[in-house]
Amino acid sequence: MPELSQETERARASALFGLAEVTGPSMVPTLYHGDQLVVQYGARVRPGDVIVLRHPFQQDLLVVKRIAERRDGGWWVRGDNAYAGGDSTDYGTVPDELVLGKVRLRYRPRRPAQRSPLALVRWALSAARPVPRVRSVRSASRRLRAR
Repeated sequence: MPELSQETERARASALFGLAEVTGPSMVPTLYHGDQLVVQYGARVRPGDVIVLRHPFQQDLLVVKRIAERRDGGWWVRGDNAYAGGDSTDYGTVPDELVLGKVRLRYRPRRPAQRSPLALVRWALSAARPVPRVRSVRSASRRLRAR
């Protein structure tokens, strides 16, 4: 389950936007371990958005998930990696007060092995990307499981 650092939480208290770092595989292939995120705190969220939230059972743990749908009691969230777990199938709906913000942009840091000119060009063209809202979360999860 992607965790976010506590510095993220302190920065959130004083800013509309903040930075976060992803750890864990639950949002692969959208987000990878080590990706840096730009998060808009307090943004309006809808199904399909990637969000930062407090874990319902460990409130000091921040996680990144995709909103699947609205249900009684809050939001049903999922990871893009169906095999990683750690989403609403484990802890149920997430109340509105635990949703902190929407992920707007991901930045993938350069790896040390990316030294060739071609590798550097590929990295430069794909390092920073917006994190779009998926219109149909169910169809996206089926596509991801088929890979």
